[in-house]
Amino acid sequence: MTMKCMRMNIIKKLPSTEEIIQRFPLSEDVLRKIEKDKKEVKDILAGRDERLMLIVGPCSAWPYDAVVEYAKRLKKMDEEVGDKLKLILRTYIQKPRTRKGWTGPAIQPDPYALPDVEKGVAYCRKLMVEVLTIGVPVADEALFTHNAKGFLELLSWVAVGARSAEDQEHRIFASAIDAAAGMKNPTYGALDIAVNSVVAAQSPHVAVFDGNQVETLGNDYAHLVLRGGVDGPNYHIEHIMQAKDFMIEHGVKNPAIVIDASHDNCRISGKKTLERQVQVVHEVVSNLQDFPELRKIVKGFMIESFIKDGNQDLDKLTPETVDQGGLSITDPCLGWERTEKLIRELYGRL
Repeated sequence: MTMKCMRMNIIKKLPSTEEIIQRFPLSEDVLRKIEKDKKEVKDILAGRDERLMLIVGPCSAWPYDAVVEYAKRLKKMDEEVGDKLKLILRTYIQKPRTRKGWTGPAIQPDPYALPDVEKGVAYCRKLMVEVLTIGVPVADEALFTHNAKGFLELLSWVAVGARSAEDQEHRIFASAIDAAAGMKNPTYGALDIAVNSVVAAQSPHVAVFDGNQVETLGNDYAHLVLRGGVDGPNYHIEHIMQAKDFMIEHGVKNPAIVIDASHDNCRISGKKTLERQVQVVHEVVSNLQDFPELRKIVKGFMIESFIKDGNQDLDKLTPETVDQGGLSITDPCLGWERTEKLIRELYGRL
C-alpha cells in the first residue's frame, strides 16, 4: 500500500504502545525506584546532592544478554561507590548515523535481519524493564520522539544528541518531559548554540501532542553536555568557564555541565581511543581540584563502556562470527576491567 502525498510504503500495522507496555509491565517497587532515581539526578544537577553522576554503558544496547550482564556488574559496583557516585546505565536503543548504518535495536533488533520495529520495541522495553528490575537506573537518547511513549516512563536521564539539540521538535520534547535532559553541543562544537538549546528546553512552548494543543512547562533540569566538536575537544577549563558564562548570561536555572568523555572529546589524530576516555575523566577531576568553584557546575561524566575493550565491524562479520559477549558493534568502548578501575579511581579522588 502506498500513502498518497508521501513517498513511502506501509510495511505493516504496529501494535499500540499500550499493548507493548502491558506485555512488559513495571512493578510498584520499580516505579518507586525510577521516581527516586529521577529525583536524585535532579538533586545532583541542582547542587542539593554532592555526588557526581556517571552515565556509563555500551554505545548501543545490543546484544540483550551482554547488556543484562553489564547491568548486574554495574549494580554490584554501585553498592561499593554509591555514596559518592550516581551510576546510570546508558541503554541506548536508537543510533543517529552521520551517513547510514545500523540504527539500533529499536528499529532492527537483529542487525543481520531486516528491520522489524514491532520486535525492536518489544526487545527494548523488555531489556529496560529487566535492567530496572536488577536495580540500575536507565538513560537513553531522545532520537525519534514519536517512539518515546513506551520508554519515557523508564528513564531517569535523557540525552538530546548533537545532531538533534538544534531541532525545535527535540527542544520542545525536552521541555515537556519530567526527567532531566542533557542537551549536547552540536557536532561543530559551538558552546553558545549549545546553551541556546538548554534555554529552549527550560522554556515553555505551545505544541501539538497526541492531537491536543498543549503548553509545555519547561524543564528546569535541562543542562549542558560537552562532547567535543569537529575542531577538537571542549572539556578543558576554558571551555567549562565559557559555557558557565553563557549559562549565567542567559539566566539558565540550575546551571550544570556533564562531560562526555567519548565522541570528539576522545579523538587522537582523528580517531577515537579508549585510553583517552580515561584521561579525559582524570584531567577534568584534576582541574576541578585546582578550580573548586567549577565543581558547582560540573556534575558528572558520560563514558562508553561494555564488557570487552574496543568494537567490531558488522559489515566484516556474519551472524555466526559476530562476538555477542559484550563487544560493541558501534563506537569503541572501554572494557569492564578498565571501567571498574576508572570508577574506583574516580571514587578515590572524590
